[in-house]
Amino acid sequence: MNQTEARYAEYLAALERAGKIVGWDYEGLKLRLADKTFYTPDFLVIRASGVVELHEVKGHWEDDARVKIKVAAKQKPWFTFVAVKPGKRGEWDVERF
Repeated sequence: MNQTEARYAEYLAALERAGKIVGWDYEGLKLRLADKTFYTPDFLVIRASGVVELHEVKGHWEDDARVKIKVAAKQKPWFTFVAVKPGKRGEWDVERF
């Protein structure tokens, strides 16, 4: 886990303590996108509503990572895919796929 992911894990732990999420796991799921092509989201997050989200934490995006999350979101519509990056004043910028 890199430093940005560690900060996000602290954020998720706070959401869990506040009852906004039921739980989370770091790299707890691996998705097969194609033959010999896999995507492992950084965090699996279970919302209090029961919605399962897969969160990808990035400082900046490389083209291949953006393609993988878009392909995964199209192939696995039963998950909510969320990209997060550090924003201003300690907030997190969120992009949903």
